[in-house]
Amino acid sequence: MNNLSKKIATVVIALLLLIFSKLEAQKMEFGLRFMPTFSSFEVFTPGNGRQVGDYTNGYGFGAILGYNFTDHVGIQGELIYSAIGQKYTEVDVERKINLRYVNIPLLLSINTGKSKVVNFNLVGGPQIGISVGSGIFTSNDGVDNSDAVLAVKKGDLGVAYGAGLDFGVNSERTIRIGLGFRGVQGLFDISDNNATLSTNGYYLLDRSKVKTYAVYAGLSLLF
Repeated sequence: MNNLSKKIATVVIALLLLIFSKLEAQKMEFGLRFMPTFSSFEVFTPGNGRQVGDYTNGYGFGAILGYNFTDHVGIQGELIYSAIGQKYTEVDVERKINLRYVNIPLLLSINTGKSKVVNFNLVGGPQIGISVGSGIFTSNDGVDNSDAVLAVKKGDLGVAYGAGLDFGVNSERTIRIGLGFRGVQGLFDISDNNATLSTNGYYLLDRSKVKTYAVYAGLSLLF
């Protein structure tokens, strides 16, 4: 999955650049977004087995580049940095897992009217995730004797979907403020069980798929 995800991400970015370089102006859109995010995935502990922790808040931010074939149908590629987490309790110790990804969704966009003052949109499509870091943090005074190993695959693949509203704020309706919702369902196990374990060691992630829900606020420009 690691090499495959990198190859897919390279192909997707290359295709986006090729497509957008050949498209006419006035129908393109560029924007920036901030995305408070809530995430959930399963963790494994010796005492409790596999369990789903509490939904934990994180954040994301990034850029979008889109093309509107008509006032009602378009595509958009995004590049989003996401920091997500999962809280769980083992005996008297509360821990939080932090995961960081660069996500690349490629989405079909259905609109009520992209050039109107108010536009409602629905989006959906595949999302590639590239892991750029992870860590475990203990958040109380419990004694931590854990031999837990946090090992994450370099790549992930999921399905992204969402809905939103955008508002034209200038007379030409080319400067737009967007508000909306975005969900992502991971399709593959993100755990990497190839790391070396100690005698009492165990993997924290085991058959774990990431699920996230986010709201977003952003500013975009039609040109």
